[in-house]
Amino acid sequence: MKKPLILVTNDDGITAPGLRTLVRLMKTLGDVIVVAPDSPQSGMGHAITLDSTLYSKKMATDTEETGNEEYSCSGTPADCVKLALQELLDRKPDICVSGINHGSNSSINVIYSGTMSAAIEAGIEGIPAIGFSLCDYNWDADFSHSDSFITQIVTEALANGIPKGVVLNVNIPKLEKKQLKGIKICRQARANWKEKFDKRTSPMGKDYYWLTGKFELLDKGEDTDEWALANGYISVVPTQFDLTAHHVIQELNSWGL
Repeated sequence: MKKPLILVTNDDGITAPGLRTLVRLMKTLGDVIVVAPDSPQSGMGHAITLDSTLYSKKMATDTEETGNEEYSCSGTPADCVKLALQELLDRKPDICVSGINHGSNSSINVIYSGTMSAAIEAGIEGIPAIGFSLCDYNWDADFSHSDSFITQIVTEALANGIPKGVVLNVNIPKLEKKQLKGIKICRQARANWKEKFDKRTSPMGKDYYWLTGKFELLDKGEDTDEWALANGYISVVPTQFDLTAHHVIQELNSWGL
């Protein structure tokens, strides 16, 4: 049987250690093609390139030795997936995996995440997709404790499929392997960012701002991604991109609009 084709992307850029780890793991499961940003694109959400030129470059890798092709893209994570599906791949991938992100994409962070937006873009096109994140922002983060869990999750997704309209948001706590308790299927915790701007003045007298903030967890439930991560579990949240609040439709119909 033909090996599954696995599309790998991310938002930290094609040279990021997290992506290199994911490529190494996916090569044990199938044929791999990488299409990732040529520079960091964290926090880009689902932005796409509309008013400037998009470039792609095939990276100098030995396909026979590495078993995969790699392309850098000048655009956003969502651009990478669009370009891969429309121009660079000769067949539809069996799954798209995004990451491993350097930093958490749990709870409300999923809204801003380029990692998850790449996975969502694949999901929109009917491709099973998973975003992986490690709760460690260090560029030299140790991803090794998550290897077997990531392989297990992708293997199960390939075997069982992921329901249409759903992508998986996987977050891995910053722990040693012996401290990891396993995997929990969770809901997204209610939380937000208490944001502020650090206002400064340039040498030329112009005001500029740095966005800062504090994460506020508003959810005490023990079935959430934040609870799982705080208690030594890898969280898996089934995330949908249909943003319709279906439970409110009946109420709005009572308005007499």
